[in-house]
This record gives sequence, C-alpha cells and structure tokens, in this order.
Amino acid sequence: MPAGWHIGVIGGSGLAAAVAMDGAQEIEVASPFGAASGPVTTGTIGAVRVTFLARHGAGHRLPPGEINYRANIDVLKRCGVTDVIALSAIGSLNEAMEPGHFVAIDQLIDRTIGRAGSFFGTGLVAHVSLADPVCPRLQALLAKAADAQGAQVHPGGTYLAMEGPQFSTRAESRLYQSWGADVIGMTAMPEARLAREAELPYALLGMVTDFDSWREADAGVDAGAVLAVMKANVETARAIVGSLVAALPAKRAASPIDRALDHAIMTAPDQRDRTLAAKLQAVAGRVLQ
Repeated sequence: MPAGWHIGVIGGSGLAAAVAMDGAQEIEVASPFGAASGPVTTGTIGAVRVTFLARHGAGHRLPPGEINYRANIDVLKRCGVTDVIALSAIGSLNEAMEPGHFVAIDQLIDRTIGRAGSFFGTGLVAHVSLADPVCPRLQALLAKAADAQGAQVHPGGTYLAMEGPQFSTRAESRLYQSWGADVIGMTAMPEARLAREAELPYALLGMVTDFDSWREADAGVDAGAVLAVMKANVETARAIVGSLVAALPAKRAASPIDRALDHAIMTAPDQRDRTLAAKLQAVAGRVLQ
C-alpha cells in the first residue's frame, strides 16, 4: 500500500459543496458499475490529496434508495483514495445526542432493502468481515477533529440505516431504540459494506438534525427544521474535515482493512466470471491477479 494518505470525502445532505482545497479540479470518472452521483472534486489540503463526492448529486437530485453506491465507491477507488470519510445528516434516538451535536459512528444496523449491497456475485463470490464496519483509527481522528473545532461530539454511537425516503413512524422509532440504535439515517448502508469490499477504511461523522419520531410531545420530523440545523452546522462539518486532514501523521501506517480481501474470495480461479472480474479490477484487482 502507498505510504501517503489520499482522503475520500462523501458529502451527504446539506454538504454537497466540497471542502476547501487548494488546486481543486472537477473530474468525471467512469465506473463499470454505472453512473456515480456526479463528478469528483480533487485537490489538496496541505500535503494531503483529498477527493470529494456529493452523495446525492448536484442540487440533491438523488433520493437515498436510488444512489449508485457501488459506482460511488468504485470511482473513489479509481481515484487512488486510501481512506473514506462520510458526512451525513442523522436523526437521534438518544436523548443525549441533541440536534446540533455530531456523532462519530462506530456500529451500524442495516434495514435497507433493494439496494445493491456487494460488488461480488454469481461467478465471483466473496465474503468480507464486517463485525466492526467502521475504521477505529479514522473514527478516533474524526472525534478528535470535531472536538478541536469546538463541536459537541459523541465518540461512538450505533447508526440504524433505514430505507426511506419517508421518515420513521413513532412505532418504528421506538422499536429501533429498543434495539440499541442511537441514531438513524438513510445512506450509511450499503456504503460502508462496499467500502470494506473495496479495502477502503471508512468512518462516518453524523450531524444530528432532529430527534426522529419517538418523543410523544414532538410533532415528528420536519424536513424544514432538518435543513435549518444542517445550514447552521455545515461550515463546522467542513472545518472538521480540514482539521482531521491537517492532523494526519506524515506517513500512513497500514490498516488491516487494506487487506480485507486477502481470504474473502471463495470462487475457484477456473470458475470465475471473467466479465465480473474485469469490472472488479479497481476494487479487487489486487487479489484477482
């Protein structure tokens, strides 16, 4: 693996504009998995290469269930990204995690349906470990960077990924609380799964915008109120990314996630689908030679 860092940033709701970079260039990157959400913007922060992708596309045109998560991760891999930071708006299921707070997620529960959740398939089967879906090194760096920017940050939390695009019913919200979920969103899965298959360490910083629907006295989630909280905190989120990049060690030490596919491929070489293998060259070429 290369010694240097190349940070990929995926911006979610309210974060479609790239973080401040020197020499920024917008580039269209093709993927065999279809169209990504849009072009990437690449540049540098200090000595570190940073590549940004707006998850929902320009003008927030893509709903969560129609984002091409495979193409998004594939194009970041093709750009040479070594690590991925995801930014996302989230609802809270935990009284302590208030609107305006940030949460450095450490666990995920997947309740999405109908989304392509793997790069692999018939003719080329692979099983990666996902017990700890978030990179602990990046998670700690995110929490430290948020604290350095004066944000109220929670250094861990369980994120429940729902299908959407509607917000939760009160019954659903309370059910997810009973499962131990702290926050809820619509985009972290299959994004985190695919990042692991692409051997990209992944961390998610959530911006709490509301209390979801579990509080009886509240009217429920309102998109207008969500947008207001996001607008108030978007510059802090961008500053956190800049702070994280500035604090990176000069040399990137190897991560176990860099070799997540070492023992994951199950299909015998003579039985592999050549067309699928060709599509997987960016994601898994290291182990398909």
